Amino acid sequence: MNKNTIIISLGGSLIVPQDIDWQFVKKFKKVIEKNIAKDYRFIIITGGGKTARKYIEASSKIEGIDGEDKDWLGIHATRLNAHFMRTVFKKYAHPIINKNPYDLESFLKAKESILIAAGYKPGNSTDYIAVLLAKQFGVKKIANLSNIDYVCDKNPQKYSDAKRIKEISWDDFQKIVGETWDPGANVPFDPIASKLAAKEGIEVAILNGNKIANFEKYLNGEKFVGTVIK
Repeated sequence: MNKNTIIISLGGSLIVPQDIDWQFVKKFKKVIEKNIAKDYRFIIITGGGKTARKYIEASSKIEGIDGEDKDWLGIHATRLNAHFMRTVFKKYAHPIINKNPYDLESFLKAKESILIAAGYKPGNSTDYIAVLLAKQFGVKKIANLSNIDYVCDKNPQKYSDAKRIKEISWDDFQKIVGETWDPGANVPFDPIASKLAAKEGIEVAILNGNKIANFEKYLNGEKFVGTVIK
């Protein structure tokens, strides 16, 4: 992979906040296509969004559905979103969606400008897959697009005194998000993925994907609004 490869962990909350946000997808497509013209290449990993959460929440109300099965429901939601994005980018995208970050044969041979990946198996979030792919392709930066402007030191929806964080170390970030993975958990970046990113020296930028002009600034190496974890 060359230096122009960008890995994007695309939060499902952007694709499916409640219903499918085709307007966001249209804007996102335009930015990606503009940067393909500048010789960038993208690896996009899709989250599950509200679709995943609705299935997980519904399954929690029915007896006998364990954590592993809930995780699988979320994984299939990420795959549906991945298929949608592959269809959106059909002109540029590799035809095969990667569902196993340990089996990258078709990805490594691919010549297309966009590679799309989705959920793998229980215990692994799409954030974790983004870090695994960054490791495999020798990419040291990941753009994590979600629906928040910054990571805060505590949940801003619960605490009015929550402070925005512009830059934070992986060690300090782990103190905020904890150490364990919970399917359907709503954290800025998965704790298990965080451990691997710290170990591999990978930097993650958390950005609000709805602010497309800000995302463009990130792609152009300009000053942007968001949290950098490194």
